[in-house]
Amino acid sequence: MYRYEYETVCCELSGWGLGSGNVYGIEDYRAIISQRASEGWRYVGFIPTRQRGTGHIQELYLIFEKEV
Repeated sequence: MYRYEYETVCCELSGWGLGSGNVYGIEDYRAIISQRASEGWRYVGFIPTRQRGTGHIQELYLIFEKEV
């Protein structure tokens, strides 16, 4: 059996791209994944939880699992 936990990550508008529209930055997801891995969790994916009408993701959940 597995136990699952979710960590919220926000994507913020960080500037304007030339010819490509808005540029969005993501919180330091690598540090979150590394920290969870050191605690025995395994990264299994993400789910967008808030999205703009333009299709840009504003918030997502990182999903982690651990065998119980």
